[in-house]
Amino acid sequence: MFERKNLILLRELVRTDFKLRYQGSVIGYIWSVLKPLMLFAVMYVVFIKFLRFGADVPHFAIALLLGMVLWNFFVETTNLGMMSIVSRGDLIRKLSFPTEIIVVSISLNALINLLISLVIVLFFGLINGVEISGWAILSPLLLLELYAFSLGVAFILATIYVRFRDLGPIWEVIIQVGMYGTPLIYPVSMVLAQSEIIAKLLLFNPMAQIIQDLRYLLTSPANLTIWQLVDQKWLVVIPYLLPWLFLVVGYRYFKKHAKKFAEII
Repeated sequence: MFERKNLILLRELVRTDFKLRYQGSVIGYIWSVLKPLMLFAVMYVVFIKFLRFGADVPHFAIALLLGMVLWNFFVETTNLGMMSIVSRGDLIRKLSFPTEIIVVSISLNALINLLISLVIVLFFGLINGVEISGWAILSPLLLLELYAFSLGVAFILATIYVRFRDLGPIWEVIIQVGMYGTPLIYPVSMVLAQSEIIAKLLLFNPMAQIIQDLRYLLTSPANLTIWQLVDQKWLVVIPYLLPWLFLVVGYRYFKKHAKKFAEII
């Protein structure tokens, strides 16, 4: 995959997808910034102003925006990654190249959007007086973990979707359930007040662990993390290892079935 011709193809796929994404729209690439902000505005009014979620967490509005940006990256990578092989069927039939490049190109496009959105989050954080911890230098490692998890899931979904198109609506439901099952629009402290066991179980979800860790580093230490709630250190490492396990298993599963993609599509 890392041969020069493959890297050139990857670059061109990323560039083409990024150009086509907002082609024909009036404001173009600005939508990559406006979409998370519009969603944040709705959630801010409903969950923070009216329902008073996160009242005990400093700068929870910024934490909410950060969580939405990270979650949107996961959704974009997995949704578009799932359909990427089928949508590029003509290219697969005409050219001989490692088909994983197609899924990776989708993930890199989503990563570009994520980085743009994170700049907006940091901007609003500074305006709201958020004091970023010196430990924020660890943030790139957590973003790498997020990327590995999202790409691993995308590989699995893309492979299954080639044969079973019903996976699309099924995954849509799973994403909706996952969103509410992740401490995204509500703080972990709210769950902890009701059940310590459920609060701990929620944080074994890699997305919850990543979001809470980044909130802890970039918004406020009041955002509870798994290593604060779980005493057994060998259990704490589980959500940190799962993304890499998904990446390895997902990639191998994808490669195992990749030779038959052109015949099935």
